[in-house]
Amino acid sequence: MFPDPLPLKTHCRDCKVKSCAAAVLNAAELDKVNENSREAEFKKGDIIIHEGSLNSNIIYLKSGLVKEYVRTSTQKEQILQIVKKFSYLGLPSLFGDRVNHYSYAALEDIKVCYIDISVFNKLIRENGEFAYQILVSVSRDSLNNFHRFMSQSQKKTYGKVADALLYFARIIYEAQEFEIPFTRQELADLIGISRESATRVLLKLKDDGILSVDERHVQINDLDLLQQISRNG
Repeated sequence: MFPDPLPLKTHCRDCKVKSCAAAVLNAAELDKVNENSREAEFKKGDIIIHEGSLNSNIIYLKSGLVKEYVRTSTQKEQILQIVKKFSYLGLPSLFGDRVNHYSYAALEDIKVCYIDISVFNKLIRENGEFAYQILVSVSRDSLNNFHRFMSQSQKKTYGKVADALLYFARIIYEAQEFEIPFTRQELADLIGISRESATRVLLKLKDDGILSVDERHVQINDLDLLQQISRNG
């Protein structure tokens, strides 16, 4: 079931923020997607997909950032990754199960496009280039997360915080100056440490001149030294 649509939805043929996969579709395929999709907006903090819900639509993130997370047995939140615009949400659950295994929540005001899951699956079966681009997207995210989790499991607190900052700089924002998109507690949840430890390390990196930090605004002043901290763990 689609959420209430936004007025004057842009036709998929004319969309300027297509995914790499959608960019290979022909006019007839884009018309079919357009007939079976709806745009919607979410406010910061809104939950887009609940863990345990059934898959009924594919959700394409047109703008903003989203966090992907699960709840542990003690109901503690474990953030798995940050999802950038021009990405599809919930693809691993699509191929593995009808049930969503992760939750997704907006880290800022976002715009999404809901696509009927049967139409999406039909495109995968019938358009090899579309399927290839989807596979590339899933594989890239899986490898990024695998290397990040393996790196964190072998490092102490300073190395974990350095890794998180480099993750934002390299993967999420592709810049050395950025806004951390969530609270210190969520930052701690992302890297598996306490909020107090995350705050202490950030202040130490600031005192050492490696970072400039003002609330959530971060400027990496010494990228080489931050990378060295990451490597040494």
